[in-house]
Amino acid sequence: MRDAVKPLWDDLYGAGAEIVLNAHYRVYERFTPQTPSGVADPTNGLRQFTVGTGGMTVDVFGTPLATSEVRAAGVYGLLQLTLGDGSYSWQFVPIAGQTFSDSGTGSCH
Repeated sequence: MRDAVKPLWDDLYGAGAEIVLNAHYRVYERFTPQTPSGVADPTNGLRQFTVGTGGMTVDVFGTPLATSEVRAAGVYGLLQLTLGDGSYSWQFVPIAGQTFSDSGTGSCH
């Protein structure tokens, strides 16, 4: 977690938010629900997605954080979120000709 955004994460976590969407890096990465300090918290944590897969050149990854679940560089596509009553689901939809995929569901707290 970057220090500059930790106060925002503190507020989101305190308010019971579910998801944080980022696109500041040109990659796709999904994290397990976590605290503002980056510690896994499956009960009350924020699930973070970084989805910078929209068309510019892509970045490369450094060492993964402990809470990183899925990551892909060199892919283009979008993240489709479906919000339900007490749950949410996601699916990464790649552009034609690419095969990377990621999908799943989560429960709201």
